[in-house]
Amino acid sequence: MCSDGSGDVLAALEADLDALAAQDLKGMFGPQVLERLGRLVRASNRLTAQLTRHVREGELTQAAEHDGKKTMQSWLRGHALLAPAAAGQLVRTGRALELLPAVAAGFAAGAITADAVAVIAPITRPEHVAAAAAAGVDLAGVDRVLAEVAASQQPGELAQVVQRYLAHLDPDGPEPDPTEGRSLSIVQHADGSVSGRFELDAVAGERVQAALESIVQANRPLGDGRSRAQQQADALVQLADNALAAGDLPILRTAKPQVAVTIDIDDLVDPATGPAAGRMGFGALISAARARMLACDGDITRIVFGPDGAPLDYGRSHRVVPKALRRAVEHRDRSCVFAGCGAPTHWCDVHHLVHWADGGDTNLENSALLCERHHTKVHHGFRVERPPDGRWRTYRPDGTEILIGQPLLI
Repeated sequence: MCSDGSGDVLAALEADLDALAAQDLKGMFGPQVLERLGRLVRASNRLTAQLTRHVREGELTQAAEHDGKKTMQSWLRGHALLAPAAAGQLVRTGRALELLPAVAAGFAAGAITADAVAVIAPITRPEHVAAAAAAGVDLAGVDRVLAEVAASQQPGELAQVVQRYLAHLDPDGPEPDPTEGRSLSIVQHADGSVSGRFELDAVAGERVQAALESIVQANRPLGDGRSRAQQQADALVQLADNALAAGDLPILRTAKPQVAVTIDIDDLVDPATGPAAGRMGFGALISAARARMLACDGDITRIVFGPDGAPLDYGRSHRVVPKALRRAVEHRDRSCVFAGCGAPTHWCDVHHLVHWADGGDTNLENSALLCERHHTKVHHGFRVERPPDGRWRTYRPDGTEILIGQPLLI
């Protein structure tokens, strides 16, 4: 229980939510359900406002460092299991609200949604705040107006008001080639497929379109029934294939980047093997049939966990982890093993659990996959262990274990 009494407040809130969840809705009429829905929406806004406030306080006090995290965004991803986009939005909203007291008050009262706050937040970017000051704009007045609009209008209308305000600050538009505005977000779904969104300035967009169009126009077979979107997607994949095949891409953690698939040899050769038999380098699961297709034009590396296979135990003769051992560690760990991290293998180093200089062997049992930040952390007080049950555990410098999800448990 927290000494400031906040633990009691949260306990009461949790008890009320339990009581709400236990209520039977079947006997309620439509109007009654709608009335309750309105109240729940307002309560949800208020709760999200408090969540945002606590995230901002955690950022200001560097609370994430307690669990070995660099930012609140990474803590939210690892410990609260939020998607990267949701975690990032919470952090950005907390920062923006410090400059928008009227919007923050409406959010805390439940009159303004988190989506509306996200629409307004761009006006607090440093360049826009500076432009407002230079133009003599009363930001407090803008804050009050936007709070009123957000509480009474649809997000689309609010977005138009925000856009008109930003356009007024910079009527000539951005400077040519605003490269700082470039972004690319890729999301992997449960079935391994990916979707994404990108933002490019005019010059960069022209380059990408020219490259894609060259492949689209070079591949127009007779009777092609693909849509324009499908043609461009195929062209993007072809661009990646060409770059990977050329072998000119930068080295990725001691090896040239290639499409990687891990699959048991029995599954690979058995035509009856079903779906989800192989795991790709970024975590997607594919069928054995697709793995066999990739193997037709690829190199096959065998990793055997036994005395008659690849030499996984190099003893004291090697300090630097050889490639075969790294592949074995990646196969076993699949990501950074520090609690709440999960950074992909290509971000990671292979760490000696018992340092080589202290007598530790270079072998699979003495190895752990850690991203650069957490590799540094375990050399400065934090500790990772892999007990016989095979589940990695992480301990703080004071010896307490970092338990994922525990702050969220009732």
